[in-house]
Amino acid sequence: MLVKSRLEDLAVFGAPPAFEEPLHVGRPNIPDRERLLTRFNDLLDRRWLTNGGSYLEEFEGRLAELSRAPHVVAMCNATLALETTVQALGWQGEVIMPSFTFIATAHAVRWRGLSPVFCDVDPQTHNLDPRQVEAAITSRTSGIIGVHVWGRPCAIEPLQQIAQRHGLGLIFDAAHALGCTSQGRPIGGFGDAEVFSFHATKVVNTFEGGAVATNSRALAERLSQMRDFGFAEEDRVSVLGTNAKMSEISAAMGVGGLESLPAWCDVNRRNYLEYRSQLGGLPGLEVIPYDDAEQNNYQYVVVNVDRDQAGISRDEVRDVLRAENVLARRYFFPGCHRMEPYRSERAESATALPVTEWLTERVLALPTGTAIGRREIEMTSQLVRLCWQEGEAIRARLSGPPI
Repeated sequence: MLVKSRLEDLAVFGAPPAFEEPLHVGRPNIPDRERLLTRFNDLLDRRWLTNGGSYLEEFEGRLAELSRAPHVVAMCNATLALETTVQALGWQGEVIMPSFTFIATAHAVRWRGLSPVFCDVDPQTHNLDPRQVEAAITSRTSGIIGVHVWGRPCAIEPLQQIAQRHGLGLIFDAAHALGCTSQGRPIGGFGDAEVFSFHATKVVNTFEGGAVATNSRALAERLSQMRDFGFAEEDRVSVLGTNAKMSEISAAMGVGGLESLPAWCDVNRRNYLEYRSQLGGLPGLEVIPYDDAEQNNYQYVVVNVDRDQAGISRDEVRDVLRAENVLARRYFFPGCHRMEPYRSERAESATALPVTEWLTERVLALPTGTAIGRREIEMTSQLVRLCWQEGEAIRARLSGPPI
């Protein structure tokens, strides 16, 4: 790792990068290796690799305990978990959701033959704005999907009231929110269902995976059948199903991850506080805050860059950092409504989401997680501060002809 204090030191202008190995926003967390391999050897010895073995049951039980949701149905990924939940609830027509989310949220709905209706978000929370949601409801609306962005919970109660008032279904995409709370209550038991992601980059991973948490026994039973081709019994198919089962090796990985979750959240919080300390005082830069009154997993360290105040844009900062092997990421650029097939279908919608457009040009996620320590944060923060110090010169050289 190189110390950099001058414009000429920056890799984007030809100097060696600060880090030999890339720093990722979400490098996978690995639980205790010895215990993990013991579980792997056990399931191999028993030759029970999928179809609802003991590790799947343990993983679902631990998730139910963590989320205080009475029913949890694990699946092979969160996208299929969301698709299957939409199908199980019988939604049709239109579904209101944010554009400021990962594209899978929209695709899962569209894949089931429904139309996503993109709604704007609150500029402070980055989550669905309930006023905008209510204004978007039509006779074709069947459901609402809220997304707990950065693990910070949606305006849950207002959305539940809107859904109840209009007779609509309500799902929460909780991909970011494992182990988080809203008004002291764990994420997982709100709405008709909440969908978790256990992709490799999430705070707990199952290599690939997802799960649906719900208070409804009937919904959980239907989801359990649907993830297994629709089988209700060995020789009886009772519902249209698919293959969304989670394997035993994935579930075993998830069990180990849930055991390690408190320690990983402590590391994430330490990193978040270190970034806040290192980046404090820079004009036009805000480290997105978490509510200390709630439980958070601190999985993401996100900064909001105001180009006018900072003297440098978010994308210019990103270019500088990535040249140094700091793989900072734009979330959720450019917004689902700017991606296909939605962009071509509703070109007019781009002007209807001013907050989303504003956010997608400003937010930047910085590397964190168990692969990052104080030394890496200090160097990354030093690079960010150098961007502010030399912003005008950086902008001029980046926009000029190649050197």
